[in-house]
Amino acid sequence: MNVHDSEKILGVLEPEGFLQTNNPRSADLIIFNTCSIRQKAEQKFYSELGRIKSYKKLNPRLKIAVAGCIAQQEGKNIFKRAPHVDFVFGPQNISALKHFVADGYVPVAIEENPLIAIEDLPARRSAGISAWVTIMYGCNNFCSYCVVPYTRGRERSRPSEHIVAEVSKIAEEGYREITLLGQNVNSYESDVDFPGLLRKLDRVGGIERIRFVTSHPKDLSTALINAIKELPKICEHIHLPLQSGSTAILKMMSRRYSFEDYIEKVAALRAKIPDISITSDIIAGFPGETDEDHRLTLKALREIEFDGTFAFKFSPRPGTKAAKMQGNLTEEMKSERLYEILVLQDTITEKKNNALVGAIQEVLIEGPSENGNGNLTGRTRTNKIVDIWADDIIKGALVDVEIIKGRRHSLEGKLVG
Repeated sequence: MNVHDSEKILGVLEPEGFLQTNNPRSADLIIFNTCSIRQKAEQKFYSELGRIKSYKKLNPRLKIAVAGCIAQQEGKNIFKRAPHVDFVFGPQNISALKHFVADGYVPVAIEENPLIAIEDLPARRSAGISAWVTIMYGCNNFCSYCVVPYTRGRERSRPSEHIVAEVSKIAEEGYREITLLGQNVNSYESDVDFPGLLRKLDRVGGIERIRFVTSHPKDLSTALINAIKELPKICEHIHLPLQSGSTAILKMMSRRYSFEDYIEKVAALRAKIPDISITSDIIAGFPGETDEDHRLTLKALREIEFDGTFAFKFSPRPGTKAAKMQGNLTEEMKSERLYEILVLQDTITEKKNNALVGAIQEVLIEGPSENGNGNLTGRTRTNKIVDIWADDIIKGALVDVEIIKGRRHSLEGKLVG
């Protein structure tokens, strides 16, 4: 989401005469687009913000702005901690950036209510084949560990006709794949629900693949499962955060489903779409997590066999219920539990990738491989990265590839025919 927010920031600034630079020392305006979902990201931001202070001595015209969730969370407090900052604005106030520029860089912190409606903004996307499209903003779930409802506000869905129009324009610009963004896309509700939106977008010419993130397990409906199965452009991949294999911990997290509920959702997905790829999020060391709770999470990973997970140590965020909970684990214990989760998941992912050897997969070519071996790289419909023995296929082509090797985090393949 932050990546797409940055595209919108560029979309707002370019009409004002700004050009992007890779050299911050030559910039007249530096914008930090921040994330506060975990403490480590916040610490890295403040460290970099302090380092950049010296740039103002080199260029007295330089202005520094802070955007994103930390900006929304901290507001004017950022000026106290970093007086060299000129402008602060949250995710729902990106359009205010043009006024800051037009008004002669008057120092200000935008702290408007995050419940305000968000206008459609232009996005300056990098040339490519895949594009992000926001379909809704905010979140109503208030999971006990999550700061998003406080920094991005309550749920607001964009009208479906606006989304269809944006996707149609994206297709005209040559993009082949879109990823729909929302904190909980399952709860999208405008003139149609989320499965209805998918059916509209499936009819847009020029787009070959449609992905979406993120889905909340409690809202995963039969209608959505049917849409994934029936609509040819919807990819067979879903990111479905579990967070813990312990129902007791899920309750403390305010996730509003039990582990048994989650397993039923997974079974329904695999019954309708046997080859679907399921990825997930896991939090290690939530307050009050016992050895048995951790064991249940490891058991859940073995039982479900996710294709991949994003696993992190619990990080208390200001203003959330979990930040005030008793029973915090030591950093050493959280690290040990995270390590066990990562090692187990790596084993499972490698096993599942090896099981694809000999299979024919449709791959969307993204460009040269990052391995620097002269090969190409692309993704399967199930969102697996494939290193392909080829160097003469155009970016954006859909090709059939035989998988010849499974790696821990990717596949290797050769063109069929």
